[in-house]
Amino acid sequence: MGKKRSDFAGIYKWNTKDLFKSDEEALKEIEALDKEVEKFAKFEGHILDSAANLYELLTFDTNLDKRLERVFIYGHLNNDADTKDTNYQMLFGKVRNIYGKYLEKTAYIIPELLESDYKNVEEYIKEEPKLQEFTRMLKHIYREKEHVLSKEVENALAIFSKSFSAPDEIMQTLSDSDFTFEDILVNGEKVELTESNYSTYIKHPNQEVRKQAFASLYKTYGQFKNTIGVILKNEVEKNAASAKLRKFKSSLESSLFANEIEPKVYFNLIEGVHKHLPSLYKYWEIKKKELKLDELHIYDTYTDIETKEDKKYSFEEAKELVLKICEPLGKEYQEILTKSFTEGWIDSCNNEGKRGGAYCTACYMTHPYVLLSYEGTLGDISTLAHELGHAMHYYYAINAQSYQDYGYSIFVAEVASQVNEILLSLYLIEHSQNNQEKKKLIDDLLLKYKSSVYRQTMFAEFELFIHDYTEKGNVLTYENMSAKYYELNKLYYGDKVIVDDDIRYEWERIPHFYMNFYVYQYATSFTAAVILAKKIYEGEDTLNKYLEFLKLGCTKDPIASLKVAGLDMTSSKVMDEAISFMDELLKMYEELQGSEKGE
Repeated sequence: MGKKRSDFAGIYKWNTKDLFKSDEEALKEIEALDKEVEKFAKFEGHILDSAANLYELLTFDTNLDKRLERVFIYGHLNNDADTKDTNYQMLFGKVRNIYGKYLEKTAYIIPELLESDYKNVEEYIKEEPKLQEFTRMLKHIYREKEHVLSKEVENALAIFSKSFSAPDEIMQTLSDSDFTFEDILVNGEKVELTESNYSTYIKHPNQEVRKQAFASLYKTYGQFKNTIGVILKNEVEKNAASAKLRKFKSSLESSLFANEIEPKVYFNLIEGVHKHLPSLYKYWEIKKKELKLDELHIYDTYTDIETKEDKKYSFEEAKELVLKICEPLGKEYQEILTKSFTEGWIDSCNNEGKRGGAYCTACYMTHPYVLLSYEGTLGDISTLAHELGHAMHYYYAINAQSYQDYGYSIFVAEVASQVNEILLSLYLIEHSQNNQEKKKLIDDLLLKYKSSVYRQTMFAEFELFIHDYTEKGNVLTYENMSAKYYELNKLYYGDKVIVDDDIRYEWERIPHFYMNFYVYQYATSFTAAVILAKKIYEGEDTLNKYLEFLKLGCTKDPIASLKVAGLDMTSSKVMDEAISFMDELLKMYEELQGSEKGE
């Protein structure tokens, strides 16, 4: 039996009373919002009658949305803290109902605005200067004009919106509920393999266990190749049809448009990674030597380096380490970060019923909140540093921007979190006194390069292929998808790794292929973060620019935002700089291997 939430001291729980003092107060706000959303009806058909009308609507909507965010976060946090608590299941259900009602009552706003030209809005802004605070938001809305359809068509698409998520829902159900894998032998005992424990056994120190796990998993996926091929084909065809309907040149352009990213950024990423594949090949050569293997198979590439000591850290030790590694970010950053530990931003207890995983969310009217289940591993400390990076990004943006401008783009969302993770890695590598431990730390950072830059770019390239292939009038099948996926694995792993045939089915289990050109952002974020973290750690004149970047929210597009931090993500030099540090790490790794042998 796990611990109940009541078994943990308050210092390990977040303080939701900063949102509402009691459930009763939150429920009263839900009732009030239920009545407030009805008031949107009075604006319909009259938004652009005058500057005063436009300002009144935008002010009313912003204030109501702000209140809705607060009650949504309250319900969301309490429900996640203990998913077995039926009171919070009910409260959060009520919040979601109100949110659905809000979306329904405001559905007319954007189509009605877009019936007019932005020139008219500009005249209203001149007439009513208070409208200037909504300038960015209005420009963003009108940027979509040529891609927004008539009210009737938009309403029809809204009605069918749940059906559009069917491929993803079917695939999730299939993998979560219907897949069974052959048992594997671990230390002479049969063990049931599942999707959740696969990540453990593919890293197992025994190569035979890794091989069995790999074979068991992909044997099952291979049996479903026809069905999953049709599911993914339908997802891609849906994306292609939507892009065409909305007058985009491609699914890629359609997907990147919302984040104001030009397709060339996507293409540049793939080109840049191809250029630097030799660095990844070098890593596999070093890894093979480290693991003392005659042959390095694809199922060996996830294996961790073993160390004699698997140290556990108390949460207080984790706190001190996170504060220490953030010293290069300046006194103000550390003072704010200290608040996260003392003012109830973090929920770290591992209680029964708590939602798994880790995340950070924020409420404009209060502060950010971080969830994780802390068990004392170095990985947990890395997760804590990561999520607090998100929290600090939110904090700076909240305090610098208006409500409508504080939310930052997904393209930059992982930069601040990964900067903190990398600062932790750099600190630990520098201060490690043990060669084996140091190699392990370097290897962990190199694995992040592999997983965040190379692997995600390989996914991005596959995703580009399946959409481009469809948009050229071809029909996707499991055969051509599997053939392309295997070809990409051969390219990205090179001749240092034996690319086992069953890897051709891995595309079947990647949930991000149902998220429409999402994964490339992991690669761009890590690339940006590793450059920034290294410069900050080494004391280069980057910190002030980085802190300005954290304050921007969405007041600039993502590419312009990162330029404030000193990075031009449209330039090939960014990838060159990021991989040059990877090459430094590879050299350090080799030198440590050589010193052990007295070379």
